[in-house]
Formats: sequence, C-alpha cells, structure tokens
Amino acid sequence: MQLPPLRLSALMWGLAGAFYLFGFFQRITPASLAPDLMRDFNLTAAGLGNLSAFYYYAYAAVQIPTGVMVDRLGPSRMFLVGAVLAGAGSLIFAWADTALTAGLGRALIGAAHGVAWVSMLKLVTHWFAPSRFATLSGLSLAVGTLGAVLAGPPLRWLADGFGWRGVIAVSGLLALALAVAIRLVMRDDPTERGFASHRPMAGGDAPHASIGADLRAILRYPTPWLLALVNSGVCGAFLAFTGLWGVPLLSQVHGITVAQAALVTSSMLVLFAIGGPLFGVWSDRLQRRKLPFAIGAGVLLAGFAVLAAAPDAPLALLVPLLLAASFGAGSMVLSFGFAKESAPLRLQGTATGVVNAGVMVGALVQMPVIGLILDANWQGVSINGVRQYDVAAFQAGLLFLLAWIAAALLLLAATREARRT
Repeated sequence: MQLPPLRLSALMWGLAGAFYLFGFFQRITPASLAPDLMRDFNLTAAGLGNLSAFYYYAYAAVQIPTGVMVDRLGPSRMFLVGAVLAGAGSLIFAWADTALTAGLGRALIGAAHGVAWVSMLKLVTHWFAPSRFATLSGLSLAVGTLGAVLAGPPLRWLADGFGWRGVIAVSGLLALALAVAIRLVMRDDPTERGFASHRPMAGGDAPHASIGADLRAILRYPTPWLLALVNSGVCGAFLAFTGLWGVPLLSQVHGITVAQAALVTSSMLVLFAIGGPLFGVWSDRLQRRKLPFAIGAGVLLAGFAVLAAAPDAPLALLVPLLLAASFGAGSMVLSFGFAKESAPLRLQGTATGVVNAGVMVGALVQMPVIGLILDANWQGVSINGVRQYDVAAFQAGLLFLLAWIAAALLLLAATREARRT
C-alpha cells in the first residue's frame, strides 16, 4: 500500500490542531479576563489563582490515564469525547453565577483538553514519518499557542464589546461543532483510509496487559518521570506567568492597560510558539534532545532571573528579555520526543502523558501559591473592587518561580538520552 497523501495527513492533524488551539484559548482566558472575574466573583489574588488552576487540576489528573487510554482506544475517540466535554464546560463557565460553578466549568474544560496533546502526538506517529516527529510536535505547539494569542488582546477587545460571558459561550458552541467534524472525518491510522501507516507494527502491535500493568511498567523508566519534573519548571512557570500573573504584574507595576499587558504576554506566547518548531527542527538535525532542551531552558532561566531581580525595570529592557525567555521555553517540546525514545513503543502514550502531566502540575501549584504570596504582601489598596499589589509582592512571587526553574534545570542534567541511530 502507498503512504497517505500529505493533504490527508494534514487534514487529520488540522482537526487535532483546531481542538488543541481551542484548549489553549481557554487555558489563557483568566489572564485577559482577570479584572472581570475578580469583580464578578469577588475574588482575591488567591481566589483568582485557584479559579484559573481548576483547569490545570483536571488537566493534570487525566494525563496518565489519557496516555493509557489513547494507546488502547485511539486518538480519534479521545478527541471526540474531549471536544464534547470542552464545549459543555465552556457553556457552564459562561453561565456561572458563583466562583465554584465557574471553577467546575473550567475543570471540565481542563479535563477535556487534557486528552489533546497526548492524542495529537499519537496521531502524528501514524500519519507522518518518524523523522518529522519533533518538527510536527513543534508545529502542533505553535498552532495551539495561537489559541493563547487569541485569548490576549482579541479576547479583551471582544469582552469589552460584547461581554466576556457571551464570548466564552460562543467558543463553547464552536467546540461542539468541531466535535461533529472530528466524528465524521478523523481516523486513527491511514489503514482505515486504505493507505499504509507510518508507524511500525501498526495494526499488529503486541496486545496490551492490564492498565495497572502499563502504569507499573512505565515506572521502570526514570527519564519520563524526570522530564515531567523538568517541565513543571520550564513550561509550568512560563504558563503561570503568561497564563495569569503576567498581565496583573505588567498593568499594576508598569501602569499600562490590561489590553497592553495582554499584548506583551501574547507576544511571549508567539515567541514560545516560534521556539517550539525551531528547536524541533534543530533537534531532529542534531539527532539529540537533551542539549537543545538545556540551552532553551537556560535562556528561560536567565530571562526570569532579570525579571525577578527587577520587576519594575523599564519595559524597554524587560520585554525583549521576556520574549527571549519565551523563545527558550519553546524547547520544552523536545521533552516529548525525549520521553518517546526512552520507553517501549507500546508505552508511548503513557510516557507522553507522564511528561505532559508535569507541565500542568507546575502551573496548578504555582498559580495559587503566587496568589497566596501576593495576598500575604497586599498593602490594602483596591481599585474598583480589584486588589492592587506592589513591586515587592510581585517580586516575592517571581523568586518562587525562579527557584522552581533552577531546580528543573538540575533535574534535566540528571536525565539520560537514549542512543539514536
């Protein structure tokens, strides 16, 4: 049989990418909507951090089960269920009248989107050549990050014009429409469309043991677990800043508008999206994962070190440093190829889920903890019902993030890269 034409492979990837984009959009919305959420639900910084973290709690909780299930059921079923649940969660969030109901809606969105990345990587291994894995991983991350960019100034402008609830509700309806397209078009493997698969042993993989046996088996491979901890610092800290606390810091410390602050964090996400595929291409050419990952993580650490030392430094200095740090953070995409090559083929989804869980564990801890740090250093100032925090308060939170990133780099040094031939 012939391999699938590129246009068909691209269609499968495109549907997966659309859902991944939607999830990123929902992940970042609390940053742009922070003043609205704090006002409508009467939230402190800690409360806002917890509301945002509901997404990450649920996302992290489903990662390892998702890895196991995608190995067994296939990515298309996972995408279908995810799109339906994400649409429902968005509608609950949009219509919530209490912080608890809003949090439950976000938790449902997070759990739904938790299937996206692992399922996408599984889909890529079937529909594209192995030599394109890191490159496609980076491109997938770039497409997803576009959703985060849409959750910046565009969301803020739409919320100002139509209200944040209406915008979120429409996004939920779009997710349900995407679920219909996934059901009609997406297939797990090219053999279902009469083409040869790119994955060795496709259609003839060894039978799986029990789910518990798969989870016990992945424990024998330390690299995916180490990479999960690395991602909790490298990507978790980046998401905690761009996904929530960067906008309040920039608007309150530097006196710019929320839309302007969202533009800065959206630009950071663009550089993160650019860094992903470029690090992927570089890694594929080097045939190495650890070195490029370490270099990118080092750039992130350097940028956040300056930010933590002087959060009130001129924006002309901070913004270029933040953009460079964001580009370096894009190297986290290499952790998935790194993990994939460190475990048997039948445990690929499980290993990827373990690594992706680390991203969310970092963010779900960091977001509320930074909120607690801010509230502990609050000087009692509020404007229109929204608490205002000074430079010292934000600096304390940034030092917490910096320490986590530094620890992640030390753990990356402890990983062992598999030989590649």
